[in-house]
Amino acid sequence: MHKRYLSTLLCAVLAAVTLNVSAAETTKTAPAKPAAVQVAEVGKVNLNTADAPTLQRELSGIGETKAKAIVAYRDAHGAFASVDELLEVKGIGESILAKNRDKLSVN
Repeated sequence: MHKRYLSTLLCAVLAAVTLNVSAAETTKTAPAKPAAVQVAEVGKVNLNTADAPTLQRELSGIGETKAKAIVAYRDAHGAFASVDELLEVKGIGESILAKNRDKLSVN
């Protein structure tokens, strides 16, 4: 009877230790992105991926017509190589580009 009690106790202790180690491993979190990477992604509108409603909502001086013109230009000519290429879109001038330059990316 004494051996059976010790065997049961030993199994219970081993199970508790195994569960504790397993639980500790699952609570580890992934390392956070560096702050510079997070800041670069926040608040930028990618000219190569944004749809017309996003362009209209996020950019100053861009209404429905100009937003659709930007998307149409991208569809016809391929991805924008630089933010300055936005000047090639009909209706987009220096003043609109200047207002939005800091909000735009092509990456």
